Amino acid sequence: MPDRPSDEPLDHRDLNHDLRVFATDPAIGSGLPLWLPAGATIRHELERLARDIARRDGCEGVYSPVLAKRALFEQSGHWDKFHEDMFPPMSLGGGPDGEDLVLRPANCPHHAKIYASSRHSYRELPVRLNELAPMFRAERSGVLSGLSRVRQINLDDTHVFCRPDQVAAEAARALRSALEAQRILGMRVDYVRLSLGDDSGAFLGAPEQWEHAAAALREAAAEVDLDALGMPLHEVGGEAAFYGPKLDLQVRDGRGHEETIATVQLDFVQPERFDLGYDAADGSRARVVMIHRGTVGSMERVVAALLERYQGRLPLWLAPVQVCVLPVSPDQDGPARDLAEQLRGADLRVRVEHEGTLGARIRSARVRRDCLVAVLGAREVASGSVGVTDVAAGFRGPVGREEFLRILGRAYAARLPRVPWQQAG
Repeated sequence: MPDRPSDEPLDHRDLNHDLRVFATDPAIGSGLPLWLPAGATIRHELERLARDIARRDGCEGVYSPVLAKRALFEQSGHWDKFHEDMFPPMSLGGGPDGEDLVLRPANCPHHAKIYASSRHSYRELPVRLNELAPMFRAERSGVLSGLSRVRQINLDDTHVFCRPDQVAAEAARALRSALEAQRILGMRVDYVRLSLGDDSGAFLGAPEQWEHAAAALREAAAEVDLDALGMPLHEVGGEAAFYGPKLDLQVRDGRGHEETIATVQLDFVQPERFDLGYDAADGSRARVVMIHRGTVGSMERVVAALLERYQGRLPLWLAPVQVCVLPVSPDQDGPARDLAEQLRGADLRVRVEHEGTLGARIRSARVRRDCLVAVLGAREVASGSVGVTDVAAGFRGPVGREEFLRILGRAYAARLPRVPWQQAG
């Protein structure tokens, strides 16, 4: 069976029939996908990438609960702006001592409280708090779609608390990391959008705050030098977050639909509402600026975009099955198991298939979009080699077993978009 039965790119929901990345069940509910083993593997790799980038940027990991009192979101402004898109409060107990708990629509109020739990000096800023955290949106059933529109979003989320003089540099750092994440993922960013407010009354804060924030984001974009990357900066009114302007990385899917895949947002509203400050050099208390940064993005939307970008045949480092080992006959079952153990010892994901004709097993591996097929017959066992087929790289041929392990180990560690078979031999 061909990987793509027509010239039209397949939707991630259609690809999922063969790849088994996620499932849905009416007993669980619409917009609440179940991550199957293949999907969990992809997500694990994306989470690892997000944490590697966060660690490199000096972020500290935290955990926070998915619930909070309704009063928290009233204080942050989310309740006023988003309560129609939030799940209804859960009332615990009656009378004046009862509590209304809400599933969070965003993670920032929790991180604001984590920052506020300690006193901070100007010398220790910026503080960068990172969490790969779930948040919830009560999306209407008519707009739910596979992984691209769901009710629980698992977001690579960092909040930076910094001095005003650090804003441009921190925004540039966040933008640079978001662009690097998309480069590693192989996602082409069409342009960066500077999303600004307007005079509709939907945005909080004073006009001068918005002007200063927009100027800082323009400075950040200039420092990254988007023009040199061939990536224009477009300014668009009315697309900002309610608490400040933002830089959005815009991508298009195979059908031309535009999505925001990662974002850098300035926030001067929540620091005021939560009274977030630091001890300034002159001994006074000063207000921090809050930066929301997402580098990889939400797990659901990114996986949907990646499946469609690669039409299911993911790069080695992301592929649920990196190597499918196929012994030609029962005589090669032992060597096939030995090779699988060597691959697992190198931290690679491997599947061994014994039953059925060799042709049928190769076709099954292709339908699943296993990254590599490694055939072991009598000739390969005798020569200490592996018959490799890499559809994505257009490579087919024998590779020495030790060389095979070395090339794959390096390609996986470096998150390469293609296995460099030209290094073989």
